[in-house]
Amino acid sequence: MSASGQVRQSTLPRISTQNGRHALVVDGAPFLMLGVQANNSSNYPAMLPQVWPMVERLHANTLEIPVAWEQIEPVEGQFDFSYLDALLPQARERGVKLVLLWFGTWKNTSPGYVPTWVKRDNVRFPRMRTKEGKTHYALSPHGEATHAADKKAFVALMRYLKDNDADNTVIMVQPENEVGVYQQGRDHSAKANRLFASAVPTKLGKRGTWTQAFGDGAEAAFNAWHTARYIDDIAAAGKAIKPLPMYVNAAVGDPFAAPGKSGGASGGPDWQVIDVWKAAAPHIDLVAPDLYTRDAKNYVKFLDHYNRPDNALMVPETGNAADFARFLWPTLGRGGIGWAPFGMDETGYSNHPLGAVTLDNATLDSFARPYAFLKPMMRGWARLAALHPGWGTAKGAPDSEQSRVMGKWKITAKYGEWQFGSMDSPWLKAAPPPNADQPVGGMAVLQVAADQFIIVGTDVRVNVGQAQQSDGDAGTTMKVEEGILADDGSFRARRVMNGDQTDYGLNFTAQPMLLRVTMGTYR
Repeated sequence: MSASGQVRQSTLPRISTQNGRHALVVDGAPFLMLGVQANNSSNYPAMLPQVWPMVERLHANTLEIPVAWEQIEPVEGQFDFSYLDALLPQARERGVKLVLLWFGTWKNTSPGYVPTWVKRDNVRFPRMRTKEGKTHYALSPHGEATHAADKKAFVALMRYLKDNDADNTVIMVQPENEVGVYQQGRDHSAKANRLFASAVPTKLGKRGTWTQAFGDGAEAAFNAWHTARYIDDIAAAGKAIKPLPMYVNAAVGDPFAAPGKSGGASGGPDWQVIDVWKAAAPHIDLVAPDLYTRDAKNYVKFLDHYNRPDNALMVPETGNAADFARFLWPTLGRGGIGWAPFGMDETGYSNHPLGAVTLDNATLDSFARPYAFLKPMMRGWARLAALHPGWGTAKGAPDSEQSRVMGKWKITAKYGEWQFGSMDSPWLKAAPPPNADQPVGGMAVLQVAADQFIIVGTDVRVNVGQAQQSDGDAGTTMKVEEGILADDGSFRARRVMNGDQTDYGLNFTAQPMLLRVTMGTYR
């Protein structure tokens, strides 16, 4: 707000890409989204008092929250934005940015959030058909009337934002939610069958029918193309009103699956069909995985799938149990522009086993500590991550994922060590820390110069050494400085770490710490 009480104009948020690295630019500068996502049914004015305390408790700078089609258009052609009339000023007062999740034709693949007048008319708004010709639960991406009605409502939402959000409190929009279908690979209606038997679009760079071009992955690719085209047209119409960044989230399957065997929602932007989505949906700025796996091997593999030169990495949903907190670090190390645990409000709902049984203080602290530490320097980190190569890992990842060669240096992460001494030492064997057997710990590193690194993390021991030993120069640590980052990415040192603090590696406890490590060689 300005001194006069008027909402100020600001530059539109955007995704910036340079040399295959990405930044979310908000208010004209790189922005790291330290997000939380509210529960699905917390999108009503009466529920917001149970949302904001959790945003504050976790030190989040962004709230992801739904806007439901049934909510804003309960009667066809009559729009009600009273919820947004409450949401936007409350976020503005708290200095919190918003990501709006449009629950339209698909929400977790289902039509649960479409208006009643859509649900009741399966002739005008057709659902998919099974191979046997029966009605399936999901709405068809080939339904022209469904598409037109969804687009009309989405355009009304974007027009509301253009007219009522001049300061761009809303920084991104997610059209639809976890799109696609379960239980079958595609719609089997007569229209869909004709399209499936026809040649694939030339934009895909393949020839023949879908089966000839994609083999076992044909149905997933076909459904991805038509679902993406459906959503891209809606996004394009919304961007014509207000061109905010837009993304689509994926209900993912197995990150190591064979083609067509992923197990995620068929048609959504699962990793196997990202290329199809990129070709079909040019108005979607990025596709993003919703990650609820506790397996660190799988988690980091998904991050690698979605961290692409043509796709900014973001994790818009992840579990809110304490063991998920460690995955913030490998996300940041890969240049992630945002990360958000799901179900973070005080409504008392739990999606266990995907998340925590209860949001007790210990669970909340596992997310609040890194967020509180990163929030003051989030713009500086985002700026550096968009300019420099990075890497990150977490406890439980395979041994091959616990070290990385960066230039002539090798960065190694190790867990279960105390700050002083070593479990491997024959003369100063340290006792393991209290959380040695717990799934906590991780780190992120940016290589800001040939011999210099910025490292941040928790519950991990980091070592930096020569990647290759030689008979010539020997590698050594020149200086380790503990400090913070300014908004422009410059490092502000608080102290030089040496002696006991570095003799046994760079030791991060449950309290996050940021180090600048300068390496060098001697003869």
